[in-house]
Amino acid sequence: MDKEKAHIVVLTNGAEKMHTFYSNVETYNPKGGSRSKTKWGPQDVVQDSKYLEREKHQFREYFRSLAEMVEHTDELALFGPADTAEKFKAELVKNHLLLASKLKTVAKADSMTDNQIKALVRDFYKVNT
Repeated sequence: MDKEKAHIVVLTNGAEKMHTFYSNVETYNPKGGSRSKTKWGPQDVVQDSKYLEREKHQFREYFRSLAEMVEHTDELALFGPADTAEKFKAELVKNHLLLASKLKTVAKADSMTDNQIKALVRDFYKVNT
């Protein structure tokens, strides 16, 4: 899982199904402030706080939707290259205690292909197909 998408791998009787869920979290690269045409004139200031607040709300919606998708799972393991998995764990602990109790691990993992993701999940749960 990362900021832009989460791959959900469901293991049932040794077979896996993979679903990809895309987030609506925007990436932003604010440009620096602009200068006035007059010498020593005022500068426009980039308001990072509004971008960060918008991102926080988008993450909250992304995590709420993910929690709804996996709420009926028996066990949950989170893997990802960034801190998004840790943020999702914090959200589960805060707002979804039943799902948080099913969480087995939160681990760092590099970006992987779909087959590598399935293999990682199979290896974690020791499933042979």
